[in-house]
Amino acid sequence: MAEENLKKPDEMFEVSLTPATGDWMNPAVEFRKGTYCYGAPLKHQKYLGLPNQREWQPADADWKLPPDWKETILEGMERLIKRHRSFRLFLDICVRCGACADKCHFFIGSGDPKNMPVLRAELLRSVYRRYFTPEGRIFGRFAGARDLTEDVLKEWFYYFYQCTECRRCSVYCPYGIDTCEITMMGRELLNLVGCNIQWVVEPASNCFRTGNHLGVPPHAFQETLGFALDELKDLTGIAIDAPINRKGAEILFVAPSADYFASPHWFTFLGYLMLFHEIGLDYTWSTYASEGGNFGLFHSMELAKRLNAKIYAEAKRLKVKWVLGGECGHMWRTLHQYMDTFNGPADFLEEPVSPATGTRFENARSTKMVHITEFTADLLYHNKLRLDRSRNDQWKITFHDSCNPARGMGLLEEPRYIIRQVCNHFYEMPENTIREKTFCCGSGAGLGADENIEMRLRGGLPRANAVKYVKERYGVNMLACICAIDKAALPPLLEYWVPGVGVCGVHELLGNALVMAGEQERTTNLRGEPLEAGDGENDVR
Repeated sequence: MAEENLKKPDEMFEVSLTPATGDWMNPAVEFRKGTYCYGAPLKHQKYLGLPNQREWQPADADWKLPPDWKETILEGMERLIKRHRSFRLFLDICVRCGACADKCHFFIGSGDPKNMPVLRAELLRSVYRRYFTPEGRIFGRFAGARDLTEDVLKEWFYYFYQCTECRRCSVYCPYGIDTCEITMMGRELLNLVGCNIQWVVEPASNCFRTGNHLGVPPHAFQETLGFALDELKDLTGIAIDAPINRKGAEILFVAPSADYFASPHWFTFLGYLMLFHEIGLDYTWSTYASEGGNFGLFHSMELAKRLNAKIYAEAKRLKVKWVLGGECGHMWRTLHQYMDTFNGPADFLEEPVSPATGTRFENARSTKMVHITEFTADLLYHNKLRLDRSRNDQWKITFHDSCNPARGMGLLEEPRYIIRQVCNHFYEMPENTIREKTFCCGSGAGLGADENIEMRLRGGLPRANAVKYVKERYGVNMLACICAIDKAALPPLLEYWVPGVGVCGVHELLGNALVMAGEQERTTNLRGEPLEAGDGENDVR
C-alpha cells in the first residue's frame, strides 16, 4: 500500500521551488507509487460504453493503445478546437509570463515545475503547435512544438491527473486563461483512447446503475434515511418525515450521496432534515436522482451532460416546481457554467421562490436550482429560525471556500453569514487563501483515491498551512466547508499536517444551533458529544 512508504510531515515539507535545469520537452515520467491513480476497471468502462475498453494500469510499460491512437487524438483535438473557441484562444494567447507559476497547490507542495499551470498547459500546447500552427510545422521544437508520441501521451496522463481543475491559477492570469479548461480538454483526448482513472469512471458508472456515485441502491437509500430519522427522534424527541419519490411536491432536494453514507457528511445530512421539518418544507428526495455530484465533469463534457440530465429528468417526472441542492462542489460548477448548454434552460420548471420568505432567486432563473446555503441564509436573514449559538461553543470555527462554489459560482458570503448566525467563534484564514483565492483540498476532480495519497497530501499542503495558522493564532479546532469531496479529503489531510482540527458541514452547525418547536432538552450535538452550557441570553435568538 502507498501508505507504507509515506514520508513523515517534516520530510514531505522539504520542497524546493527552484525549477530544475533540463529540457522540459523531455516527456519521461515515473509512475511512482503514491503519485498516480489506477486505471478504470473494465466492467465500468463497459457499462459506460467508453472507447478502447481494456484492463490496464498507468505503471504498465504497454498501455495497449489502439493502432490508430495518434490519429484518434489529433482528430479529437481538431474537433475540440473547432467546437470550443475558448480552447483555441487559451492555446494561442499565453505569453508565458509566469503569473500563474506559483499559484498551483500541486507545484507548491511538490516543487515539480510541470505542475506550474503554465508548463502543464504547455504539455498539450506544444502538440497543438506541431500539428495545427504553421510555425510549429515549419520550425518544430524551435517554435515550442513537439511530436505526439506514446511518452507524451503518458506525460499528459500523469500531469492532467495531477490537476484538480480548481481554477486558482485562472484568478491570477492577466489574459484570463482558464488552465482548468485545458486540463479538461486533455482528459477528453485521453478518454478517446481509453485512458481513464478508476476514481472517476467507477462513480459515474455507479450513478447510471443505481442513481448515485457510491452505488447505493434505492432500498438501501430508503433504509439509510430511516436510520437518520430514528437518530433525530432520539436526539430531539420529534418524529420527522422525509418523503421519497413523491410526485407533486413543490421542491426536489438533491444532495451528494456522501451526505447520507459517509462521515462527517452524515451530520450535515441530519442538519438538512431538521431544517426542512422545522420550516414545513413541501419537498421530496429521489432515488433516481440520489446524487448531486457530477464526476462526469472530470472525464468529458458528454459524460457530465448525461449525469446532469438525471436531475432534470427526475424533476420533470415528479412534477416539482424547482430544485434545491445540498452542500456539494462540482454539482454547482456544472449547474452554473454548463447546464444551460448541456440540457437547459429548464423551461418546464418555475423560477425558484422561497415558500418561507417569498424571496425570488432570480440568479436561478434559467437553471431553476438553488444552493442550500442561499436558501438557508435567506431564512436566517428573515428571522425564520430560532437558534442557540452556544450549542457550537466547543468549536472555534474557520471556513474553507470550496473551489467550485467559490470560484465557479461566487458563493462567498452566504456560508459565512450562516456560520456567523449559528456560532459564537469564527475566524478567517489569511486573505490570500480564502474566497476567490482559496486553496484546493488537493483531492478534487477525481484525485481522491487512496493510491494517490502522496500527491493528495502534497497538493493539500497550502490549505493545511493556512489552517495551521489559525489554529496556532486563535485555537481553531474545526474547519467548516460546503463540498462533499472536501469533507472526505480534508480529515486525513488535516490529521497529517494539522492534527487536532476536525471537519464539518455548514448545515451540521445549523442543525446543532437550531431550536426546533417541541424539541426535548438537547444534551448532545449531532455527533453525540455533550453540549457545553451557554454563556448568556445573547446565545439564543
